Amino acid sequence: MFTLRQFRYFDAVAGTLHFGEAARLLNISQPALSAQIAAMEAVFGGPLLDRRPSGVVLTSDGALVLARVRRILGDVRDLEGLGAAGDDVLSGRMRIGLIATVAPYLLPQLLQTLARDHPRLDCEIRESVTASLTRDLAQGALDCVVMALPLEEPGLQVIELFEDRFHLAIPEGEGERFQGSVSVGALASERLILLEEGHCLRDQALKVCQLVETSHLASLGATSLTTILRMVAGGLGATLIPEMAVEAEIRSGGIRILPFQPPSPSRTLALAFRPSTVRRRDFEALAALIKGLPRGASGSA
Repeated sequence: MFTLRQFRYFDAVAGTLHFGEAARLLNISQPALSAQIAAMEAVFGGPLLDRRPSGVVLTSDGALVLARVRRILGDVRDLEGLGAAGDDVLSGRMRIGLIATVAPYLLPQLLQTLARDHPRLDCEIRESVTASLTRDLAQGALDCVVMALPLEEPGLQVIELFEDRFHLAIPEGEGERFQGSVSVGALASERLILLEEGHCLRDQALKVCQLVETSHLASLGATSLTTILRMVAGGLGATLIPEMAVEAEIRSGGIRILPFQPPSPSRTLALAFRPSTVRRRDFEALAALIKGLPRGASGSA
């Protein structure tokens, strides 16, 4: 029979792909770790790890087992968190993931509000791209994720948060080319700079660009919106910026932010979580808190 200890040990080895590193993380001896993994493989009836001089690699069976192990551990952590929190909403440990084009703009207000109003909540924050966050959420390594729809990972549930409108960011000295708001059709004449592949903001920008015929797209390998906007300030082109980022990014100077004419292109942000969670009340409360935070494009002009 498998044990939770074996699952935790297997998860640690799979995460580090090295018995020595996993043993240090778990604060146990390497022989004790190896014995538990061997016992787990004996019950399973085959190898889950391919041992090599440089470390280990998951076998095909090991990869399948890991996905289920992480879901089980996620459910166990949900139960542990519920027990620690008692009847209090937004207390105990919560692991929150945020996509990279949301985290820098949402976290300052969110964490300040949580610390003030929910001091018993112990937040662990992870910022990454959508595919990585939703995979970890499905496998139980995260409790919830703030992301942009659509949700491509099957089996997750969402609470919609708000619509985040897009604006056009151009070099500061080029504002005279436009009179107030911008039509989506104007993108056809712009050289648009996009984030590298893997970022949902890139995919959203491409969908907006599908509304017009344009081949002036540039992907320069940037992994942050801030870097893209510095490129815009340097005269390399224009980009789409979500409304929630405007106030923070306009402070760096060198760019001008222009709103689109209605109907403005936008993205829908949502809070995603596993349907099996026992912390639905927490996620509903967190979603309501996020919806109530001030946001806008006060720096646009």
